[in-house]
Amino acid sequence: MNMNELLHVATFAGKLLLESGGETYRSEETICRICKLYGVDEAESFVTPTGVMVSICNKGKTYSLIRRVSTRTVDLDKIDKVNDLSRNILSRNLTVSELKSELQLIENGERYSMPITIIFSALGAGCFSVLFGGTFMDLFSAFLIGLLVKLVNIKGEALEINQFFINSICGAVAAAFAIIFVKYGIADNLDKTIIGSIMMLVPGLSITNAIRDTIAGDLLAGITRATEAFLVAISIAVGTGSVISFWISIFGGSIL
Repeated sequence: MNMNELLHVATFAGKLLLESGGETYRSEETICRICKLYGVDEAESFVTPTGVMVSICNKGKTYSLIRRVSTRTVDLDKIDKVNDLSRNILSRNLTVSELKSELQLIENGERYSMPITIIFSALGAGCFSVLFGGTFMDLFSAFLIGLLVKLVNIKGEALEINQFFINSICGAVAAAFAIIFVKYGIADNLDKTIIGSIMMLVPGLSITNAIRDTIAGDLLAGITRATEAFLVAISIAVGTGSVISFWISIFGGSIL
């Protein structure tokens, strides 16, 4: 067996999990599981939210590999598929090359279409506004603003704009249109409309993973994810707060 190929494939699986929003300990377990299933004597992995480091030892020889993780998103379907694949290697009798092909299929698999993603993001925004005590008009307004915020978010990612600035812009867009909608009677409550519109930006998965990684003993990953979540929250607050402050300073904030 080609140990170098196995090392690259196992690292690829761990990297794919991280890029899809998986926890660091899940990535480490998957890497070590794959290596040991193929008969490696020793396998160790050290994973952070921004990198994967793997070392395997077999027949007195040591192989090491480092992979940088530069993009992270949320794709629970890919996490589920990689988990399932790594646990069924023996039952499916996969070779290392076949495992690599399966992982590539998972990586290139189609996600939900753009219209479905945008519509359900907007629907989630509207439902959150009601969850926090908003009216039907707030739901309608948050739905429309959520559509726009999601479009801005997708466009910003396509242009490879820094995530901090994307969230700030989205927060500003949500606040600006919420003020306009309340001003012209389309929405009833400014706060409920804004809250619903920006909920899709809130880093819920990062916060959850930070807690889970910390409990699992991965302190570095936990602190890193918690810091990332904090910065995302700050960026949303900066965008939203700047628009509201501008409105108050120019127009006196009469609608508030």
